[in-house]
Amino acid sequence: MASLWSDTLIIPLYVGTASILTLLLQMLWASKPVLKLRASYFKDAPQESECAPETHSVGAHIEKHGGSTIFAFKVARLAGCLALLALSIFSLASEEEDDQDTRTFAPFVEGSPRGSAMCATYFYASLLAILSAAGSSKWSQVAVNHLNTLLTCTFAVFFYRDVFPLATFALNPMDLSEGRLLWVKIITLFTISGIIPLVMPRQYIPVNRKNPMPVTNPEQTSSILSLVLYFFLDPIIFLAYRIPHLSFDQLPPLCDYDYAENLKEEAFPHLDVFAGKKRHVVFGILWIYRWSITSMAIMLTILALSAFVSPIALNRLLNYLENPNEESFMKPWFWILLLFLGPMVYSLAFQWYIFVSTHIMAQTTAIITQLVFEHALRIRVKAETNEKGKADATAKEPSKKESANLLGKITNLVTTDLGAINEARNVLFIVILVPIQIIGSVVFLYQVLDWSAFVGMGVMVALFPLPGYVAKLQQTAQKATLKKTDARVQTVSETMNVLRMIKMFGWEKQMDGRIADKRDEELKWIWRRKLLDLANGLVNTLIPVLTMITTYVSSSLRVYCYAYSSTVLLACSTVIANQELSASKVFSSMAVFDLLRSQLWFTFYCISTTVNGKVSLDRLNEFLHNTELLDSFLSKDTPAIVDPDQPASDAIGFRDATFAWSNEETDGTLTPSNRRFLLKVEGDVFFKPGCVNLVVGPTGSGKTSLLMALLGEMHHVPSSPSSWYNLPRGKGVSYAAQESFVMNDTIKANILFNAPMNAERYQKVLHQCCLERDLDLFDAGDATEVGEKGLTLSGGQKARVTLARSLYSDSDIILLDDILAALDVHTAKWIVEKCLDGDLIKGRTVILVTHNVVMTAKIAKFVVSVGLDGRVSSQASISDALAHDEALAKEVSKDQETLEAADKETVSTPPADEPKVTKGKLIVAEEIPLGHVSWSALNLYFDGMSGGHTILFFAVLMLAILTTEVCLTFQTWYLGYWASQYGQGKPVAVWTYLGGFSAIQLAGLIIYTFYFVYYTWGSYRASRTIHKQLVESVLGTTLRWLDVTPVSRIIARCTVDINAVDGAVAETLHSLIDITVAMIIKFFAVVLFTPVFFFAGLFVGITGAVCGQIYIASQLSVKREMSNAKAPVLAHFGATMAGLISVRAYGAQEDMMKVSIERINRLTRATRTFANLNRWVTVRIDLLGALFASSLAYYVVYFQSNRPYSIGFSLNMALGFSNIILYWVRILNMFEVHGNSLERIQRYTSIEQEDKPTPAGVPPAYWPASGSLDVANLSAKYSPEGDNVLHDISFNIKSGERVGSAGRDRERRSSLTLSLLRCILTEGTVRYDGIPTSSLNLDALRSNITIIPQMPELLVGSLRSNLDIFNQFDDATLNNALRAAGLSSLQDDMDEGKLTLDSEIAGGGSNLSVGQRQIIALARAIVRGSKLLILDEATSAIDYKTDAVIQASLRTELSSDTTVLTVAHRLHTIMDADKIMVLDAGRIVEFDSPKVLLKNKDGLLRALVDESGDKEALYKMVQV
Repeated sequence: MASLWSDTLIIPLYVGTASILTLLLQMLWASKPVLKLRASYFKDAPQESECAPETHSVGAHIEKHGGSTIFAFKVARLAGCLALLALSIFSLASEEEDDQDTRTFAPFVEGSPRGSAMCATYFYASLLAILSAAGSSKWSQVAVNHLNTLLTCTFAVFFYRDVFPLATFALNPMDLSEGRLLWVKIITLFTISGIIPLVMPRQYIPVNRKNPMPVTNPEQTSSILSLVLYFFLDPIIFLAYRIPHLSFDQLPPLCDYDYAENLKEEAFPHLDVFAGKKRHVVFGILWIYRWSITSMAIMLTILALSAFVSPIALNRLLNYLENPNEESFMKPWFWILLLFLGPMVYSLAFQWYIFVSTHIMAQTTAIITQLVFEHALRIRVKAETNEKGKADATAKEPSKKESANLLGKITNLVTTDLGAINEARNVLFIVILVPIQIIGSVVFLYQVLDWSAFVGMGVMVALFPLPGYVAKLQQTAQKATLKKTDARVQTVSETMNVLRMIKMFGWEKQMDGRIADKRDEELKWIWRRKLLDLANGLVNTLIPVLTMITTYVSSSLRVYCYAYSSTVLLACSTVIANQELSASKVFSSMAVFDLLRSQLWFTFYCISTTVNGKVSLDRLNEFLHNTELLDSFLSKDTPAIVDPDQPASDAIGFRDATFAWSNEETDGTLTPSNRRFLLKVEGDVFFKPGCVNLVVGPTGSGKTSLLMALLGEMHHVPSSPSSWYNLPRGKGVSYAAQESFVMNDTIKANILFNAPMNAERYQKVLHQCCLERDLDLFDAGDATEVGEKGLTLSGGQKARVTLARSLYSDSDIILLDDILAALDVHTAKWIVEKCLDGDLIKGRTVILVTHNVVMTAKIAKFVVSVGLDGRVSSQASISDALAHDEALAKEVSKDQETLEAADKETVSTPPADEPKVTKGKLIVAEEIPLGHVSWSALNLYFDGMSGGHTILFFAVLMLAILTTEVCLTFQTWYLGYWASQYGQGKPVAVWTYLGGFSAIQLAGLIIYTFYFVYYTWGSYRASRTIHKQLVESVLGTTLRWLDVTPVSRIIARCTVDINAVDGAVAETLHSLIDITVAMIIKFFAVVLFTPVFFFAGLFVGITGAVCGQIYIASQLSVKREMSNAKAPVLAHFGATMAGLISVRAYGAQEDMMKVSIERINRLTRATRTFANLNRWVTVRIDLLGALFASSLAYYVVYFQSNRPYSIGFSLNMALGFSNIILYWVRILNMFEVHGNSLERIQRYTSIEQEDKPTPAGVPPAYWPASGSLDVANLSAKYSPEGDNVLHDISFNIKSGERVGSAGRDRERRSSLTLSLLRCILTEGTVRYDGIPTSSLNLDALRSNITIIPQMPELLVGSLRSNLDIFNQFDDATLNNALRAAGLSSLQDDMDEGKLTLDSEIAGGGSNLSVGQRQIIALARAIVRGSKLLILDEATSAIDYKTDAVIQASLRTELSSDTTVLTVAHRLHTIMDADKIMVLDAGRIVEFDSPKVLLKNKDGLLRALVDESGDKEALYKMVQV
């Protein structure tokens, strides 16, 4: 009886019994009474589902089970179970018949109960198989799980009893008495327990049953075998190999468990501070991926243990060959089989770990990107500067474009920090893999080398601080390098963002020098870091070598002394100790020492990535928990005091309210100029509903802040219990910013802004916003793309598109921020009459910020005035304001003349000769290179490395690498040869062999050091040369190229791609050359000892190369699509942050979230495919390598009689060769992928260029002595194939004259200024101070002309650094320039927030109003002291008072020989000029003094003056 229950055949019965009990418990748990009980006690208990009516058709039943294929496998499995049951009954009956004569009367005997137990097991298995095929889909899956467990355990029992003994010399199968029937049973059992579960497809179960995938991803339905070996990727792999480029639509569909919306639903409750617990984000991430992390931990455990299978098998196999006469327990083929299975299990476990970890990485990217995006929609926009405490110095809206620092931080979170967080998943290696492998290595070495292993371990521990010290130096160098890289990237980014200004100012050479200085500092630290990498490599190589040497020496030496006669003479000699070295010990322990070496390096790498990941997680947590949010998202800790007289909920306005741009406490130690701006509303200010309300005030007073306060963008600081403000959003709010917010989309999409299309309303909007004529100028009409930052549109067009968006919206409230500033008088009048007084505005509440009171007074019903101190100084209805404000009344009285003149104008038909934009799509799509990296791109790098001597450079390099690899290979053979000298019956000269081994090792290290330094110097030289070529090429390109190329793309070339050249390209090329040489050396080492394997090795190499080429074809395509999918995600971030206030004003957050989710899904689709492709090639090449090594082992054991050390050396080389094939393919692929950066850079080094400086183009030293300008027959166009925008213009301007340019804003008046600077293509002659500008170098020409554009560019830094970029002037000069530019006049009435030279300027000047920026740009121009000054709408955003002060300063502060050319739509700005040039359709129609031109009754200038509301003042200015 005891023997029965201890029999292994009874184990399946135990498992079956446990399965029955578990199944009964599951049925009970899912029963209706228990469900009701669970629902009453547990909130999250599942409710009883309403079952759909059952369909009894066979087809429907099969479909519910996953289709005919899956159902057929289930039926086949049932047939196998029934077959086993029949065979077991037959065996039992045969056994009873055979034993009938010998049986005694007893209830049990040894044979019968075992047979009965197996019959019962197979009977229960058959019942489970029936349930899996006939039951409901739910219970079918339960039955399958129980059946898998039962059959797997049964097969394991038979494998132990009857299969494993076949691999031994001593054991026999335990059930041989059954004869051939036994093997039929085992094969059948293996088929239904192993083959069918592995090859049966899996049923697709949608994440959301209400929204299943229309086309499933093979990953979700493929069999387990296909999933583990990645056969499900075969179609996409071979499709990519057959076609030139795999398009995005040809990629496998995204699995529904990777949909961003599904991930959001699952993850946000654990991560979003507004959806779940407020805890550190790391705990939420761990909880979300708890099961994935568990599976990764299991894989790492398997991986760690399987790494020892090959060393153990090699040791036992060589030991068998060394001692063929000793009895062995296992047969040699078993160890050969382990040489194949060990690496394959290692590979499959590692690849599954990577599969799961990259899946987590893709999901984490999607989750965190969407999390950061949605949280960013809640953030308060604050202008940030370099110096804390100096922001918010003015009353300007922080930025239409968003604060540069904030956008930079957010971008870093979803790029750099997200990458660091994903890399931190390797912490599991430190926790699980490294401890297991270190402990396993010590145990293995102790078993093989006895106590000598501890000597080696002691050396390793003693030297362990050395790599730690080097790693610390590396970390310090890396931090310093990153700082220098950040400095260079910041300089490059700022330069590229203001590149147009740099070109117009002729600063290319100076900015190139500034960038080059930053680059040189960065490269110095890169060089230091590379040398430390060399030191780290040498240390990590020497420590295992020293460990190995001390271990072998201590194992083979025993020192003893003896004496001669009466003299005591001590002599030391070596004899063979009890622990002799042998091939089995040397080669197996070498494999373990290599494992230790890799773990030593990998531990430091994982610690570094983990620390970086922790820092990034803390940054993400800080962003989510401590970033300042809008007041609407802040929790109210105390109940609000409700004012009994609180206004109605539909009222628009303020009561006793104070607002600031931040909720930070005010620092009382700050000087008045640095204190934060406060908007103060004392008493009640209510805007009138259903009409136009005006907000007026001087530049920088806080008019925009008033709108921001209404929108909730500013922090509300209650000043009393009655403090209150309100903007009802129930019927919608629309908003048009002063700095027009346009998306990189079509004009139509910008106007609709995700609203449904209403053709009639849309056409009305186009007409009332005066856009019809503009659309006629584009062949694509409203389908024309506006480009990045709306660069295809003029300032006026962008303003009207923004206005059209707010008008088309069905919102009840419209907020307009100085929309008339960018328009000329004529267009502004049209907007006022047709739009603001049109039918689409009637009944809607409009709050309009404007300087143009004259034009808007008639349509306004209410006026609010804001003072420079940030206080609302007055409010009144328009009638009251006119009665009490004489200045306002006087301006409005002139409006009648404006309205009468407007009746004479039409704008519906464009001039026939106006140029048309010939393409709707402006931004050129980024090219996707096909095939491999081009030779021209590679040659760019090779030439940079070698300084033009490519052949010589690489010949020396290859010779050094070849010598190093020969030394490494020879030292392995030498160790085996040393070990072979033992057992010969004579002493071994240990120190001789040790000296020889050390000499080989030393020679290899010296040559390695040489070629590493040699190669590093070449890569350093290439980095420097390529960066210089790229920057010079971009700085020297044309404005037209800049128009069609997004700045973000240029910055990417100068940052991301250059970083790849510095790091990835250099490292992968080095590894590729090194591994290629090593692979060739190892291959020929194998062939040297086993010539017959030349063809086998050649076959493996060619097959591996073919697999690699097939893989690379698909991987390159997917990599490029992944890169292209990444850019739109970041672009959407940037665009949304740029118009964040507008997005929130329209309530379009949900729409923006949906767009983000769509783009993230697109990125995830490419990312998952890309990661899985790596698994496909790795498994196949690992399989090839394992087959090669095991085949070689089988051949040398059974068909060749070499000495064990030669066999060990051959196997060592074969294993190395097979492993290197994979790395060679992967490194080759990585080099091709990173080589794309070279291709992109190479294309940017060959872009169209402006004329380069020549010695003949250098002007005389005296030039320019005056500002005279003589233009003859000047024509200009923007591109060679485009039409002329200027036609045969001729005029003469004397030195010191002030000339104004007037005309319609659509007549491209700015083209004249660009042509004078040779920024566009020109014909004709322009003489500046007597010298033709076409003969001058561009830098000489532009550095002596100063232009101030309508939207001036400012850099991050102090006001001083913006005025004097190259530190050439003292503070007195700079302050005088600021005063002359009108800053003093602007700030006379300000007590706090004044701008000084020390005031910090945010990126793009985002913490200043547009008017303040224009003043600073004007001051910068005055500082330059050019003889020719061009003002291109330079005062359009400045109030009339300040504009008048500026014009007066220009007349008095500039030298008498300075010529001023002013382009302006404000006639006040140019009417006191010496001459006025009137342009129409690109031609000069009038050019004379204003006095003369106004006498011409039919003149265009007189018509413009008569139309204006200031006709009398303008006539008075010219004394007519």
